[in-house]
Order: sequence, then structure tokens, then C-alpha cells
Amino acid sequence: MWQLLAAACWMLLLGYIRGCDKKGRTTNPEANMNISQIISYWGYPYEKHDVVTEDGYVLGIYRIPHGKGCSSRTAPKPVVYLQHGLIASASNWICNLPNNSLAFLLADTGYDVWMGNSRGNTWSRKHLKLSPKSSEYWAFSLDEMAKYDLPATIDFIIKKTGQERLFYVGHSQGTTIAFIAFSTNPELAKRIKIFFALAPVITVKYTQSPLKRLAILSRQVLKALFGDKIFYSHSWFNQFIATKFCNQKLFHRICSNFLFTLSGFDPSNLNVSRMDVYLSQSPAGTSVQNMLHWAQAVNSGQFQAFDWGNPNQNKMHFNQLTPPLYNVTKMEVPTAVWNGGQDLVADPKDVQNLLPKISNLIYYKWIPHYNHVDFYLGKDAPKEIYQDLISLMEQCLQN
Repeated sequence: MWQLLAAACWMLLLGYIRGCDKKGRTTNPEANMNISQIISYWGYPYEKHDVVTEDGYVLGIYRIPHGKGCSSRTAPKPVVYLQHGLIASASNWICNLPNNSLAFLLADTGYDVWMGNSRGNTWSRKHLKLSPKSSEYWAFSLDEMAKYDLPATIDFIIKKTGQERLFYVGHSQGTTIAFIAFSTNPELAKRIKIFFALAPVITVKYTQSPLKRLAILSRQVLKALFGDKIFYSHSWFNQFIATKFCNQKLFHRICSNFLFTLSGFDPSNLNVSRMDVYLSQSPAGTSVQNMLHWAQAVNSGQFQAFDWGNPNQNKMHFNQLTPPLYNVTKMEVPTAVWNGGQDLVADPKDVQNLLPKISNLIYYKWIPHYNHVDFYLGKDAPKEIYQDLISLMEQCLQN
């Protein structure tokens, strides 16, 4: 629906665009690349692996085993795992220039960097038995990402690297599934040295994101509007707009508004010259059921498993008539938190309610001018976040 509305707007502009001087048009090469190609383009080594979950989903994960230069750190290098947010992908961590992208900075510092993709996004849309064309494939939400995706991915990384423990960095939904997994799966939690939570989300009671409007609609209306399969997938239209129009200065602001509709953005802290790269990689899609789960969270104000709609279904999935609540206080993983004062999604009130529930909070920083995407796209992210994040890792390794 949103894409159709956007398409109509773009068509109105086509006549003007055709008459524009092409002098101001510069396309970044990465706008036409996949994740592996972007990593290689900047001179970094990479590996792509498929991880199969217990319920048959095939997840594409990426590895940058070391930086461009020879690291002074002796092998084996400490492992860090990066998990993206809602409707996003691993490309979040590499879509800026190397000196401003967390994955590249970590690799150059001497870390073995792994980047995950949640089921159903652009790079994790396979299953051993189910077809993505079927409704059955898309019958998942946060619960399954936490129960199956994270354990399978972390187990794979540990076996591949020989490391017993790793650092975990999550943004937005990447923190949500971590809070679920680490509070319900103690054995998995033991494998995490430090959990770095960027714009953490467990409740969205106070969220100001336009996604909040979904909560007004009934489940039946939402399914009538969006179906019961994929939500907000990347399309040929996104790619066309990214590489033909968003590479022009004239349309940087319009492209920013289109891409960051759901999360907001600060143009002064965004490298707008890379709008074509951002839009060519996003959105990456998720399931409609996952969005129903988020709408449920807005309405309930609770950190709770997905309500399947009737007591019998809930009984089958949870062995109780109502979906269980997730108890963050049970998580004992050392946790560092950053949140923003201008964040539309991870509202400061929700984050303040979360902090007392984190039993092992080792670091906290509030960044007044930060919005939801600044944590991985902000020009000042290295100064505001990444320097301290790496410092905490180094202190942990020295202990």
C-alpha cells in the first residue's frame, strides 16, 4: 500500500526528472551490490554461510574474519555477532563508509565479525520444505526468531570458530529477540560475553512510530490489507528508485522521508550522499505475523509471546490458554545499553522502564539527539557509540 502511494508520487515527478541535468547524479557502486560484494568492494575478506534452524528455515549469515591489514591480535580472534532490527538486514552494518560502519571497524580492530539475518528477510528466504509462496512459511514472529534463529546461528558460529563465547550486538528488534532468548535459554546466555543493546525494545507502549497505527486495526483488517505472508519486502521498484533517482541531490530529502517513514531520521547526522545505497538495501521484509506481534505489543504494553488468536491455538503453542510474558529479570548476561532522546521506535519512556529489569547492567548511555537509525547510520556513531563499545570489549578480554 505504501509503495503504491509512493509510486504515484514518483510518477508525477517523472516528467520533471527527465528534464533534469544529470550533472548532479552520482551512483555509489554499492547500490547495485549484494552483501558479499559490498564487503569485497571495500577490500575485506568475507564468507557466506547457510544456517539451518531446528524448524527448517535457512538463514544466510556473513563473516568478515579479519580487517584489511594484518591484525596484531594473535589467532583465534575474539568473535562478535551483529543482529539487525525490524524489516532490516545484515547490510545495516556495512552500508556506510568503512570508517563509519561498525562491522568494518570491528574487523580492523582485530575481531572476527559475524552478521546475521532473521528469517524471511532478503537474505534468509529459504526453507528445507516450505515455499516462501506459502502462508505456512510466513507463520512466524519474534518468538521463532528467539527460539530458533539465534540458537542455531550462535551454535554455528561457535562450532565454526572454536570459540566458546562471543560478543553480541543488537539493534532494535535485534535486542528484542536477544532479551527473549537470553532470558528463556540459560545455556545460550552463558555463551554471551557482553550483550550490547542499541536502541533496545521490549515494550512499545509509548512508541511514536507510524507503525503504532497498525495497532488501531483489528487482526482481520490487517490481514485484509497486507495478507498473511510477507510485509514490506524489497522490490524492483525500491531498486529502481534507489539507483535512478535517489542518487540525485534534488531527491535526497524525498528519498530519506520514504526510507525512514517508520523510524524517523536526522538529515544533519546522515550521509545523504549514500541514500541510493541505503534504499537499495532496505526494506528487507518480514512476516505479516511479526507485524501483528508488534501491534499486539503496542496494544498490551507487555513483553509477551504472540497471541495466536484463540485459546486452543495458544494451548498448542504454549501449553496455556494465554501467551506467556517474557521476564527480562531472569537474564544474567552483562549488558550495555545506548538509547536516543529522539527515538520514535524505542521511546525513552519504554527504555527507562526496561533499565531496572536488567539485572547485570554494566554500562548505560543516553544520547539526546539520537533517533532510531543513528545507531548504525549516524555520522557521529563511532564517537557516540562504537569507541566505547570496543573499549568495553577490550576491557572484557583483559579480565
